[in-house]
Amino acid sequence: MAEVEIHIGGRVFEVACQEGEQHFLQSAAKMLDDEAQVLAAQIGRIPEARMLLMAGLMLADKTAGLEDRLRETEAQLAAKQAEVDALQAAGPEQVQVAVIPREVTDTLAELAARAESLAAEVEEKAAG
Repeated sequence: MAEVEIHIGGRVFEVACQEGEQHFLQSAAKMLDDEAQVLAAQIGRIPEARMLLMAGLMLADKTAGLEDRLRETEAQLAAKQAEVDALQAAGPEQVQVAVIPREVTDTLAELAARAESLAAEVEEKAAG
């Protein structure tokens, strides 16, 4: 077991933890200390047990809020995943493209040629 010195609310505590877990313990102690610092700033000096209890409750409240948000996010993700699965199961969307008959294409080409011819005649008369 490793012995770790942590600081919470201006107080020092010696805590034992499994070897290799020191970083996690320091991180948790930092979170608790942050809450204890808020309490100390708001209330002033309070007994150690009360400070730790209140700081722990503040962290538990934050954790409960995050768990609620996580559940909501997971539900939204599951709904979106169901949408994706349904779309994939439906297969690719088929798009139908209209086929223009050859006669229509020929007629349009003939009309364009006539329009160009008329435009050329108008330009000649306007110039002359």
